Amino acid sequence: MALFHAVVHTDHQSADVLQFDTDQVLVQKVKAHAHDTPQHHSGVRTEHEFFGTVCDALAGISEVLITGNHTALADFRHYVEKHRPRVAPHIVGYEVVDHPSQNQLVALARKFFANFNQMAGRPSTG
Repeated sequence: MALFHAVVHTDHQSADVLQFDTDQVLVQKVKAHAHDTPQHHSGVRTEHEFFGTVCDALAGISEVLITGNHTALADFRHYVEKHRPRVAPHIVGYEVVDHPSQNQLVALARKFFANFNQMAGRPSTG
């Protein structure tokens, strides 16, 4: 079941995708596969596959807040803008946060979306 809002907490190896409304929270965990490519001798391909899987998990979600450390956010944003431009308009914010609990993430996201919707002149939906 796709919900209207989601918050994602990501680094370069895993992501928690929390879809929520006022009554429920659905959690999806995404993990990177640990394999380097001989062509690059790096994890570039693995990182792209991981970020692609995170983007796939956002399908059908109207508004998404992305959280994580500064480097992960910058790398994810770059990936989305370059490789997944259709996902970019659904990402309405990026916030640097350090190791929050799922409850803290949802509380942060609810506050963020309440402010976001208020500034856009529309009622909050979750």
